[in-house]
Amino acid sequence: MENGVKEGEKKVCRRCKETYETTSNAPSSCRFHPSFFVCRRHDDQRRYYELGPDDPPYAAKFYDCCGAEDPNASGCTTDFHVSYDD
Repeated sequence: MENGVKEGEKKVCRRCKETYETTSNAPSSCRFHPSFFVCRRHDDQRRYYELGPDDPPYAAKFYDCCGAEDPNASGCTTDFHVSYDD
């Protein structure tokens, strides 16, 4: 046991929701979006985002950090995992 961390202890990351071993947590282990998935009017945006067939004509949905339009898009940032205990 080093610094209060048990060998092979598993935790859940609060950013990416993945289970990870504390001993293998590295600077690029966690992939996440640092901002929210938002819905805005077109004139509130800097660039155009394609709308789906069920979206109202004034709304566009995307991640505020990178512009990805898919809510299940892979994160645009990597860092260490952060557990709910931290």
